[in-house]
Amino acid sequence: MRRRLEIYVFSAAFCVMSFASPARAQDSGNDDNELTIGVGAAAIPTYDGSDDHVVTPGAIVRGKISGYSFFTRGTSLYLDVIRKRESSSSGVDVSFGPLATVRLTRTRSIKDPQVNALGKLDTAVEVGGWGEIGKTGIFTGGYDSLSFRVAYGHDVTGVHKSYLIKPSLEYGAPLSPTTFVGVSLSADYVGKGFGHYYDVDLAGSQASGLGVYGAAGDRAGFAKLSLGIVGAKSLSGDLRKGWAVFALGGYGRLLGRYADSPLVKDAGNRNQWLGGLGVAYTF
Repeated sequence: MRRRLEIYVFSAAFCVMSFASPARAQDSGNDDNELTIGVGAAAIPTYDGSDDHVVTPGAIVRGKISGYSFFTRGTSLYLDVIRKRESSSSGVDVSFGPLATVRLTRTRSIKDPQVNALGKLDTAVEVGGWGEIGKTGIFTGGYDSLSFRVAYGHDVTGVHKSYLIKPSLEYGAPLSPTTFVGVSLSADYVGKGFGHYYDVDLAGSQASGLGVYGAAGDRAGFAKLSLGIVGAKSLSGDLRKGWAVFALGGYGRLLGRYADSPLVKDAGNRNQWLGGLGVAYTF
């Protein structure tokens, strides 16, 4: 059975490319044009709050054209409208731009029979923007980096008629020219309508046997905290170019009334684990 390509885990995988970039900027004579493509597979929950996992394929892309960057995170595409042609002498970098997300939550059949009985949801498209400030050279000269990012996306398709704000803090460091490690911490703050994914109406309760629940959609709030870790190893002798393999893992914890939803409390688990392996090539 084909599953949704909602690759939360590849958000963490993307850290391999995003954190490697500052080091690359230090050494590269011309980094106006770049392209990194990664593919792999990950074991992820079948939906946020599920205690079932599925192995799904995924892909990541990061590039730069004439100094303008773009990258993917899961099913989101980010564009940076601030042109970068040379590294900042202070090591501080600011990014800003639009983003678009395709949300595929429960758009296909779910393994859990009760959740599956609730029926499939429509695909949501969220459009918004993001901003980031980063600093290169925290502990290891000009190579490691620390960044803080805030992303905002609002549903434009009328599926959940709400928004998601995701603040994240990320740190990455090359241990050698061929080895990289990174960690990330993020939170999901969601609008009132986002409870659409956690609430159960009367008809859904009768079909699934899950209790009626409407507290998730009462008001906005923090729905989830997430921690990710990633490691990469170059196969070409240099992380800035050629082939690399990566491994990653993540833990997420649903919070408050979202964790109290029958989809989580009765049919799933508030603790979310994931892991994956992949290969990437930098041109």
